[in-house]
Amino acid sequence: MNTIHKKYYIMRRIIKLLSLLLIIACSGCVKDVNPSDAITTANLTTTSAGLTDALNGAYALLKDHIEFAGSTDDNNMYLRQYFECSDFASDDIVCGQTTTDPLFYSFSLDHTATQPNTRYFWYVSYKIINDANTVISAMEANPSSDPTTQQLLGECYFLRAFAHFNLAKFFAMPYTESPSGAGIILRTSVTDPASKARATVAEVYQSVIADAVKGASLMNASRGVTYATKEAAWALLSRAYLYEGNNDSTIYYSNQVINSGKFALTTAATYPSLFANAASGSETILCVAFTTLDDYGKFGSIASMIYSDGNSGWGEEYASPSLRDTMSAHPEDVRWSYIVPDTVNGVLQTKNGIEMYYISKFSYQGGSPTLSSPILFRLAEMYLNRAEAEAKAGQGAAALDDVDMIRKNRGLQASLYNEVVPGGYTALDLVLKERRIELAFEGHRTFDVYRNKLSMNRTYWGYHLPGLQASDINLAVNPTGYANMIIQPTDPRIIYYIPIDEINTNPLCTQNP
Repeated sequence: MNTIHKKYYIMRRIIKLLSLLLIIACSGCVKDVNPSDAITTANLTTTSAGLTDALNGAYALLKDHIEFAGSTDDNNMYLRQYFECSDFASDDIVCGQTTTDPLFYSFSLDHTATQPNTRYFWYVSYKIINDANTVISAMEANPSSDPTTQQLLGECYFLRAFAHFNLAKFFAMPYTESPSGAGIILRTSVTDPASKARATVAEVYQSVIADAVKGASLMNASRGVTYATKEAAWALLSRAYLYEGNNDSTIYYSNQVINSGKFALTTAATYPSLFANAASGSETILCVAFTTLDDYGKFGSIASMIYSDGNSGWGEEYASPSLRDTMSAHPEDVRWSYIVPDTVNGVLQTKNGIEMYYISKFSYQGGSPTLSSPILFRLAEMYLNRAEAEAKAGQGAAALDDVDMIRKNRGLQASLYNEVVPGGYTALDLVLKERRIELAFEGHRTFDVYRNKLSMNRTYWGYHLPGLQASDINLAVNPTGYANMIIQPTDPRIIYYIPIDEINTNPLCTQNP
């Protein structure tokens, strides 16, 4: 960073922090909202039908646009925020222009405690947790050994674990960076006090793992891949233990899913249609079911910002040159099918000097360019979780076998590693490269980079670079001298501020630096 940009960056951070202090001191600056942990579910019945309806309402919160801060915003949807707040801060997606959409905070890393997307995500996450707690309380007050009731109870524990885990990923530093650092507020009972301090990161992980283990033990009457199952709980445990750095447990739970016999990797022939047909996909462990009634079109769909067929979506964000360079050695790789160049008469289009490669992983369910049922867990991740744990445990040959299992099903049969690490690489390097390609745009990349104590390299032109234009950038001369190009894993900007609503209503909740 040169002197001018360094001074600009420091001054901007000071101004932002002063603004934050002013907002906290003067709650009238923010529209009052009900605190997220004051949500209740009234008149919940203990019948199977009533419990099912209540639980299904919690699932619906993952995809519905619900009222927040006195209004309903089409941009506010749990899954839209989940994918944007993770992927848009990564090196896989490049921003093609400035925008007033709060997703821009993820590209710029210029976070605030008042940004609408993270405020909504926090709010709806605790609403999901509260709904799960309410059903758990009702069920445990009237215990039943009925398999259907036990399944519903297990799903509640899963949803609580899933919501807490995702909150920790966004609002707390990685476990591998600071297990004793401030995590998020654990809400595990309907009787929790409104004012409650943040648990440590380690305590959050303990709670997530305990809930997922209990959920798995209860779920023996599966309702299908659009609801939580025993295998989905195992998949969550595989992911949580990977993030925690527990190699043995990661391998164990990955094996539980892989060896369950319920899933199979898609092939070079079937992979291109997986995400448009998620509910019936052979490797889908858990997806959120969207129907034609849930097709939010240009306004509010997950696909709207990253894809356009010319008549749908804004299409203002694209697959980054960094990701495309990583994939460039293998044009036969079927994973290119989700990276769609925008061409006119064979000429690739650009916007503000950025090549327009759309992303279609969230498109074409039922033929609609803005509809899909987003996959939250799938079998390929289990192979890659296991491979990463194996590589870290010194089992390089086994790790490369798992990587090759993915590659041979993606059209790369002739380019397998066959347990041989190429010169200049480690087995872990190859696993992380494969994770990047295989799981691109599915909400993994930022967490994969930072929990492994790596830097995020965004050394390419895009609107993640503050106050600059393409003509200002000379990467050959100054490849790392601009703000937001190289992000270190210790940088506090890799996580988001605790939303102002929680700070104002919960005096025990501390703010992120």
